[in-house]
Amino acid sequence: MTADARDVTLSEVMFDRTEFRSEDQMKMQFRLRTLAHRALAFGIPVTLVMGGSFGARLAAQAGEGARQVETARHDDDDRYRDSRRDEGRHLFEKEKFGGNGRTCLTCHTRETGTISPAEAQELFARNPNHPLFRGDGSDDGVGGGAQRMLTDATVLVRVPLAANVSLVADPSARSVVVRRGIPSTINTPSLDPILMVDGRFGSLEAQARGAIADHSQGTEVPTAKQLEQIAVFERTEPFFSSNAVESLAFTGRAPGLPRGRTASEKRGRRFFEDVPLGPGNSKEGTCAVCHSGPMMNETNQFFPAPPFGRGGRFQTILVSELNQAGNPVIDFLFKNTDGSTTVVSSPDPGRALITGSVSSPDSLNAFKIPTLWGVANTAPYFHDNSAKTLEAVVRHYKTFFEIISNPGADGDPTIELTDEDQADIVAYLKLLK
Repeated sequence: MTADARDVTLSEVMFDRTEFRSEDQMKMQFRLRTLAHRALAFGIPVTLVMGGSFGARLAAQAGEGARQVETARHDDDDRYRDSRRDEGRHLFEKEKFGGNGRTCLTCHTRETGTISPAEAQELFARNPNHPLFRGDGSDDGVGGGAQRMLTDATVLVRVPLAANVSLVADPSARSVVVRRGIPSTINTPSLDPILMVDGRFGSLEAQARGAIADHSQGTEVPTAKQLEQIAVFERTEPFFSSNAVESLAFTGRAPGLPRGRTASEKRGRRFFEDVPLGPGNSKEGTCAVCHSGPMMNETNQFFPAPPFGRGGRFQTILVSELNQAGNPVIDFLFKNTDGSTTVVSSPDPGRALITGSVSSPDSLNAFKIPTLWGVANTAPYFHDNSAKTLEAVVRHYKTFFEIISNPGADGDPTIELTDEDQADIVAYLKLLK
């Protein structure tokens, strides 16, 4: 091999027609370019050995060629991602999978990621036979009546029972139907691995498969590729409440708590700061004990109940216990690990249906702690949609704190949310974009 012979990897070479003098060399150029593109498309490293001045001239183009080929590869990657996103958009917004006429977009609107009673009423006024009111969106689950959807915008959700859980009225049943709101898809797909209010799905693909089978009553089984494409689309820009939250998904930089502009907003901020509760402090940090972390959806280090630390994702705030929605109460039989049994009467025991445990507040009647980013645009609230506004949410917490506060037993101060406190919290929640 001559002194100017070079080993040249095809991923470093951009072929230039002017460098090939003879017809044979031009034919070789064409074959090499074809081989290079095929290799690069599949990420295959290929090494070409050439000698003489021809090899030297070819090698001399490597620097500029590398830049051009790398640009082409990025363009191909972008086109591939765009293609998957576009396919996912079609599946999310248009594909019915041979079901009852629903698509993902039927229940997860572009604006809120969910459905509110006002949106349901608007749809019903235009078309009483809209797919939203079919199947589990109807009063009887088979298409009869729409009052529940128009009033609460809840659907009938069939939840599998844990192995040690049964229904008192039907011991052989292995699932139960409960009334739940539709979880918002805003901010969740890219930033929350806990899916559904009870956490029963472990991936976006599994959630989509379940929704297609149960809510859309699809007769066509989605392929793994289709489920992946839906998940890809759900991780794109339309599913974030703000640029700051989208940045968290792709850079890991968490949005900071807004400082607040008005006196009310600044007072409201105190409830969301990570500060210890206890003697001398009956209010500051009370919201942060459950709404902490980058997504404001986990317990902090001052949480006074299981898990007694940062990172808890499920908790009861007495929504099922108080049952303001007036949902039917069901009797459940739980077989405990010590051989005893416990009967629980609840419209929806939440996480306990999955864990089979009644011994902890992060299981029995407990539900996923939702993110607060973008919360002003994702009404209604709580797992049963019993709070239609942020004001109703805060009123519920006033009652909740009155019930759980017991200064005579634990020495902690009573948590009492005044009218001003409630207005301040609502004002601050509206800042969380």
